[in-house]
Amino acid sequence: MSIKIGPAGMGPVKDAEETFEEFRRLGIKASEIPFTYGIFITKKEIARKVGKAAEKFGIQLSIHAPYWINLNSAEKEKIAGSKQRILKCCEIGTYLGAKRVVFHPGYYGKKSKEETYENIKKEILELQKEIKKKKYTPKLAPETTGKINVFGGISEIKKLVEETGCSFCIDFAHILARYKTYNFKRIKKEFKEFKKWHVHFSGIDYGEKGEKKHLQVSEKEFRRLLLNLPKNKEITIINESPSPLNASLTGLKALNKLRR
Repeated sequence: MSIKIGPAGMGPVKDAEETFEEFRRLGIKASEIPFTYGIFITKKEIARKVGKAAEKFGIQLSIHAPYWINLNSAEKEKIAGSKQRILKCCEIGTYLGAKRVVFHPGYYGKKSKEETYENIKKEILELQKEIKKKKYTPKLAPETTGKINVFGGISEIKKLVEETGCSFCIDFAHILARYKTYNFKRIKKEFKEFKKWHVHFSGIDYGEKGEKKHLQVSEKEFRRLLLNLPKNKEITIINESPSPLNASLTGLKALNKLRR
């Protein structure tokens, strides 16, 4: 089993080299740059510098796109704005050397699940044409989502991957909140043909309608995840707990115990 574990976050951009050096010392091998509340690296020179630092210390980068994305909006301007934010992440991600741009695809709103799927599929196909045209290198990775009124069920993400050729992000905390179970067996079956998996994990507080908030994760729960992952994949696990670096170290501790 090939597993990289790392946090959602990298600290101040100006300290990237020192941060990634410390990550390597700790055994951290991945980091997801959270553009969730805005794209805070906008200059390609800075992105290249961060990317070179990550490469130097063996840190695999990915990006989480802004939260305000809805490829199924009733307003065309909001769809256009959503696509521009994703494309900007892909542009900056190219200079960073990021492997994936993770994003929440959209909301059902007043549309059926079937219509929502077709709308989101159409926009992803258009995005991929533009990405190819501009020679951006990160792969689009729509994420399984944790609220029942939000697009991003297991079968919806799997179908997008099959019909658009995009990548994916399996968020097991979101799956637990959405389905009240981790669905380990189903996920392994649905995504068995893909060699590389991008995974999110954290503790989660949830109710009848799904996700409420992310929580710290225990070593016991991290061990449970690791024991239920397929053994023949290249898996990157990004931790989104409130203290993601500490939670990533908890995950590494669990992984090292399993490897003994």
